[in-house]
Amino acid sequence: MPKLSHFDEKGGVVKCPTPWGHWWQTLDEVFVEVIPNSPVRSKEVSIKCTNTEISCAIANKEMFKGKLFDVVHGNEIIWTLENKGTLLNIVLPKAEFKGKEQIWPSLFVNSGENYSADATIFHEMKKKMDLEKFQIEFFDRGLL
Repeated sequence: MPKLSHFDEKGGVVKCPTPWGHWWQTLDEVFVEVIPNSPVRSKEVSIKCTNTEISCAIANKEMFKGKLFDVVHGNEIIWTLENKGTLLNIVLPKAEFKGKEQIWPSLFVNSGENYSADATIFHEMKKKMDLEKFQIEFFDRGLL
């Protein structure tokens, strides 16, 4: 899938709020943004991810843990600590995005807290991803 330069900056992102921060998605990635209660150092961050599950703890406090809505490339996740330790960003590459373009309605499939997007946010996510798909299709045809 071709990468569109600065797609998120131009099109904006539709964030789903959570008690610990936000999550959002593109056609091929899921982004998780964790806002710690106080600045942290990288050695205080523990992220464990498989293709189907993820857990995140900061300073030995579990922020979230669960079975992901769909499969990701767990060995390819990237996380960064930014803004002097006040923002943790996690990027999860979707494993089955090509041709499927699955829109995740929630971060997890757990019966407990799954961090679902409400109807309005989900609709906006869908619109955003439809626009991204449209731009990619035109890019592939050389029309952009």
